[in-house]
Amino acid sequence: MPVSRANDKYKLSLASLIERWNSQSLARQFLLAGGVLAICAMLVVGSFVASLIENAVTRNSAATTALYVDSVIAPLLPDMQTTRVLDDTVTRALDETLGQGALGTRLFSFRLWRSDGTILYSNNKDLSGKRFPLSDSLRLAFSGRMVAKFNRIDDVESTAERNSGKPLLEIYNPVLQPWSGKVVAVSEFYEVANDFEWSLTQARLLSWLVVALFTLTFFALLSIIVLRGSRTIDNQRKALNGRIGELSTLLLQNEALRARVQRATQRAAALNESYLRRIGADLHDGPAQLVAYASLRLDSQTLINPAATSSEREASLRAIKSSLDDAMTEIRSVCSGLMLPHIETDNLTDLLRRAIRAHEQRTGVTVKLHATTTPLDLSTSAKICVYRFVQEALNNGYRHAGGVGQNVVQSLEDGQIVIEVADEGPGFEAKDVGPQKLGLAGLRDRVESLGGTFQLLSSHQGTTVRMSLNIEEMEQA
Repeated sequence: MPVSRANDKYKLSLASLIERWNSQSLARQFLLAGGVLAICAMLVVGSFVASLIENAVTRNSAATTALYVDSVIAPLLPDMQTTRVLDDTVTRALDETLGQGALGTRLFSFRLWRSDGTILYSNNKDLSGKRFPLSDSLRLAFSGRMVAKFNRIDDVESTAERNSGKPLLEIYNPVLQPWSGKVVAVSEFYEVANDFEWSLTQARLLSWLVVALFTLTFFALLSIIVLRGSRTIDNQRKALNGRIGELSTLLLQNEALRARVQRATQRAAALNESYLRRIGADLHDGPAQLVAYASLRLDSQTLINPAATSSEREASLRAIKSSLDDAMTEIRSVCSGLMLPHIETDNLTDLLRRAIRAHEQRTGVTVKLHATTTPLDLSTSAKICVYRFVQEALNNGYRHAGGVGQNVVQSLEDGQIVIEVADEGPGFEAKDVGPQKLGLAGLRDRVESLGGTFQLLSSHQGTTVRMSLNIEEMEQA
């Protein structure tokens, strides 16, 4: 169980780190990851370059010193191919040469090795004649290669050099037989390298500075490119998110419009059916009854009976004619309600007067009109909408409020044409107006289909139906 919990904790922490990493911007991710990689690359390359420079400087300096020492020491040495031990004359000559002059101040110690690991000569007399295992450096020197090391003194016999505290350049130089070129001995000497240490430090510092400058410049250029790309991506992402937001809003609006269109279509079908029923009822209750009455009078005994007097016949004919005249009046009234007047040439004020006049003639009530300055021209669809709005609103006010205090107000508010139809009836609760009230629903759909707004306000002091249309949008449409 503890192991399982530890694994779960590790997975959660790893997932949290990955989530935090993914939440960073691309530029920040590059700066973090690229910075770490650039530092690692700089350390690796810097170490490699510094090592190459150190080896090259060490080898060049050692080669110069070895050539100088060899030019001084070589004439003093006998034939090392046959000599197994140096005699006292050679030893004294080496002591004098190495202890005086330039070599005396330049060399800290000197040894001459035989191929079996025996020290033939050393300025430290305690080491002369002793035998030690051959080190890797000695083996390379006996193979004909010069070996140089700086401040890496790890030989068994080099205790004094390690304890000196001086910067020492350790050099192993093969001693060659002049006529055969064969390595017959190896000279090991330690040069006091104060100037060399300063030069090597300068070379290391310069190499590190060059590598660091190149790495930082390269990383800075890449960072600028990545930052510009990241900024471009961020701007494009913001623009894309904005477009997505706009498209989402448009999608929601389209969905709402689709629902409204569907509801409007359903209400339009119901309205058409309601209008047909209303027309049928008006024809049945009005003209049909009058025509039926006239038909019955035509079949009356007064007209058929020869014994009836002329005055009686005339009275029956006058009643039939009156009934038919009334039927024609009713039919014309129904037709006038169905057909629109010629409104294409009317301005808004004349259009309102025409609708009010038709209502007054039909109902006998008086409607007041308050109109302000209006645009010179409106589209035919806007005029039809206004006419039907006023017609239906006045009819509703007459039907439900008895036409008490009916008035129509037309005004302009912030580029909107506003039409209000009000009465002073008892009013009603707006929440009680359900979808079955097709008249109000039809008005709302008619106004909103032109991009307008519809409002219904009712209280115990009266009812106001309000519509508004945007003039600029109507002109563009």
